Amino acid sequence: MTRSRALAVLGSVIGSVLALTACGPKDSPAAPGADPDALVLRVTQGGGYTAPGADLGRLPLVSVYRDGRVITEGPVVAIYPAPAWPNVQVTRLDDDAVTDLVDAALDAGVTATGDLGSPGLADATTTTITLVTAAGTSTREVYALQEGQGDPALTADQAAARTALADLVDRLTGVQGDGESYEPSAVAALAGSYVADPDLARDPVTWPGAPLPGESVAPGIGCTVSAGAQASAVRSAAQDADGLTPWTDGSATWAVTFRPLLPDESGCADLAG
Repeated sequence: MTRSRALAVLGSVIGSVLALTACGPKDSPAAPGADPDALVLRVTQGGGYTAPGADLGRLPLVSVYRDGRVITEGPVVAIYPAPAWPNVQVTRLDDDAVTDLVDAALDAGVTATGDLGSPGLADATTTTITLVTAAGTSTREVYALQEGQGDPALTADQAAARTALADLVDRLTGVQGDGESYEPSAVAALAGSYVADPDLARDPVTWPGAPLPGESVAPGIGCTVSAGAQASAVRSAAQDADGLTPWTDGSATWAVTFRPLLPDESGCADLAG
């Protein structure tokens, strides 16, 4: 690990001035004074053949934070209807492991700007890799990263660059550890019109959070955020519900998608769209 790359990790949260003057044991992701909630690395996936607004409820594939937390969505039970509350897991890495991941992102070309080509595929997903360093935030967007492997429309250089990024994503999403359930301090609720399934009737559940539907974030979809005690009440109610549960505020009935906010997020504007 070179000093410049260690400083890149450090600078992700405590600023380039401190990063450029840091030395010795402070050249680590756990430097005193660092914001533990500051984002270091993130991989998101969006687009593809989805309904309007569907990306809003998607969690990032992986988020790595300054204090070593790695937050991902865990396995989903293969039942219908699916549980209403997503299985969000948090794993903790030590300082060296976080630094190694940032080093890997730099090696994979996340800060590069070369053309990655355009695979001849329709309705594929776009993978976005975000890296935060002392130099700023680098974002690399790749259309059809997995689906486009081996596409003849790609040059050798484009294919090699994509392979390096795909390997990085595999490494990040494959981080293993003693995971535990993530407990958010705030929860976004994406509310839309409720359409009942006549074969799977559900009794309405009283909504325990901030007023629905909230601010408009997509056609027919509102977003509201519950924090503190309300967030705990929403989480508890959602864990007893499924994707077909109707939620009522006494005057209307809503279908709700739950999106726990991550440590670096504060509101509906932070959701992918």
